Amino acid sequence: MADHLASIYGTEKDKVNCSFYFKIGACRHGERCSRKHVKPSFSQTVLLSNVYQNPAHEPTCGLTEPELQEHFDLFWDDIFVELAKYGEIEEMNVCDNVGDHLVGNVYVRYKYEEDAGKAVLELNERFYAGRPLYAELSPVTDFGEACCRQYETAECTRGGFCNFMHLKLVSRAVEKDLLAAQKESLAIKKREKRMAARGSKSTSRERAAANGGPDEGPVSASGGGHRSSRHRSRSGDRRRDDRDPYPSGGYKEERAW
Repeated sequence: MADHLASIYGTEKDKVNCSFYFKIGACRHGERCSRKHVKPSFSQTVLLSNVYQNPAHEPTCGLTEPELQEHFDLFWDDIFVELAKYGEIEEMNVCDNVGDHLVGNVYVRYKYEEDAGKAVLELNERFYAGRPLYAELSPVTDFGEACCRQYETAECTRGGFCNFMHLKLVSRAVEKDLLAAQKESLAIKKREKRMAARGSKSTSRERAAANGGPDEGPVSASGGGHRSSRHRSRSGDRRRDDRDPYPSGGYKEERAW
């Protein structure tokens, strides 16, 4: 029984959990849905609801196709740069649907769940274009399952009201430049961390040397200034070495301080 329930979880055969919410992280029925919307506690994917406002959806829009693409490319650049501050982005998608539950949705999948969680906490305190942002962790992990296959082949008959994602595509040159910039930025951060770690180790060694080394013991109250037993043992070793520098006929071993 348990195996059967696990096999149908999030599918249309599941009579308890909403398959649309599981696949696309949104449901046209919202909180009124008769099935459960199980929100994840941990996820790599963050959903920003209703962020992108496409001018083409306005009845009075007079922009040409190149101008609309430029408008979207600028939006994509702006959002990507801000979201990349929270961690490495593996994929970002923007919906071009017109249904209330999908219009302008931005989905961003981070490499690490910790970065996605941090992004949700901070983004819910921010605004974009004068409007508050609403961020949440999304169950979507496979955008191939979330997207409308008919739309990709220009065969979807539902138009913008389709319940699967109709993605608006950014110019390939813009996407390529942003991904390259992210890769370079991550490489710089890694180098800075390595340099900081080396600097910390060097500072620790210098501090230890300035304090007389980690092995130096306390000075005696008698004023004679004897050191710890470990140093006395080393002094004795040196005296024995002076008496018989090559007791076994081999080379004398150098000691590291």
